[in-house]
Amino acid sequence: MIYADNHSIQALIMHRIGNKAMEEGCILSDRSIQPDAPLATLLTKYFFTPFVTSELYHFCHEAAIGLNELYSCATCIFDDPSAFQEQSVRIARHLYNESVHPKIKPGELYVAYFKDCLVEGRKTDAVGVFKSENKDTFLKVLQTAHGLDIAPESGINTNKLDKGCLIFNAEREQGYLVAIVDTTSKGADAKFWTESFLHVCPRKDSYSQTRQMLSLCKSFVAQLPAADGKLAKATYMNRSLEALKAGTVHIDSFAEQVFERPALVDDFKRYKADYQQKRSVDIDDSFPTTSAALKRRATGTMTTLRLDKHFDIHIHGGEQYIVRGYDEERQMYYYQLFFREER
Repeated sequence: MIYADNHSIQALIMHRIGNKAMEEGCILSDRSIQPDAPLATLLTKYFFTPFVTSELYHFCHEAAIGLNELYSCATCIFDDPSAFQEQSVRIARHLYNESVHPKIKPGELYVAYFKDCLVEGRKTDAVGVFKSENKDTFLKVLQTAHGLDIAPESGINTNKLDKGCLIFNAEREQGYLVAIVDTTSKGADAKFWTESFLHVCPRKDSYSQTRQMLSLCKSFVAQLPAADGKLAKATYMNRSLEALKAGTVHIDSFAEQVFERPALVDDFKRYKADYQQKRSVDIDDSFPTTSAALKRRATGTMTTLRLDKHFDIHIHGGEQYIVRGYDEERQMYYYQLFFREER
């Protein structure tokens, strides 16, 4: 749970950031905004409502955490709130320097300092960094000498935060607690906000461990030989989900429960070691799981059998009641499904 009320906004400033590759430049403010009570309430809702995820991150850096630009800026603000405006400009310039992909849109950057936010039951200060890129068209009602008229007006939809991060003054030595929102990035620019600008890595907790283990299983099952068949792959993914719902994972018993065959169990363990090294993730051999990570991490089409253009069979277990065969007369494959009740 992440929460703040409108009285939490201690400082707020806005800059405009262009695309550096397009040489669009920046507009940097030299003073903070002083929102009245109605505006503060609206802004707090705009900034905090999108942060519903259970996933939290830490800032990271290959050499030393102090060299992470956002980590350094947040530390300066937490240690000396009077440095807020100066550090907000530093954040804005850093964002501009990283805005080099041609698809990155210009937009308004909001930097805020909040008091007494609630995260994981802890009350702490936070630095917020938010970017709005897209404008919506609204209808403005005008009163004229002849009655009423309407006119289009472009503005920011406060129900749609494009990008944002909340940096909580907790777990400083590990890289702070960081929550992230990015609703607009796709394709080649999808990693711009989290990797290039923020440079974060998942916090090592039960949520991230569960999520990473499910991603590992999906990756391993996807690369299995075609001879194993879609039904076998769907079975492995369903078993993975069930095993992750158990509350605790022990890698040996997990692999044996999901993949059964000793050779495949050994392949999975080797794949896990290679997967961690290539993707720079660390999945413990034993960890508690959380169902929230499973709800947000669907197995997608891996548990669906798509048969020509006519049928989809969704497998949620019960693979022992499905038989695959080949009809010589029709020269076509078939599935037999055994069940007790039709709903």
